[in-house]
Amino acid sequence: MNMQALEPGTAAYYASSETAELAQGGFTQDEIASLLRLRRWYQNGGSDRMNVVRHLEFLKFLIIHGKLEA
Repeated sequence: MNMQALEPGTAAYYASSETAELAQGGFTQDEIASLLRLRRWYQNGGSDRMNVVRHLEFLKFLIIHGKLEA
């Protein structure tokens, strides 16, 4: 293993220490992987479906206010 990757101040070090803290908190390896994946997903902008959701919300708005028939 490359020991430089685990020096304090590197992303690998923080990921390793976060994983250890979560494990000490009673999380399973699957739960830890899911949490880290969700965090990365939210940090990278969340869902790629947001544009579709916004369009559907706009259509709903138009229907509710009588500007468009269902």
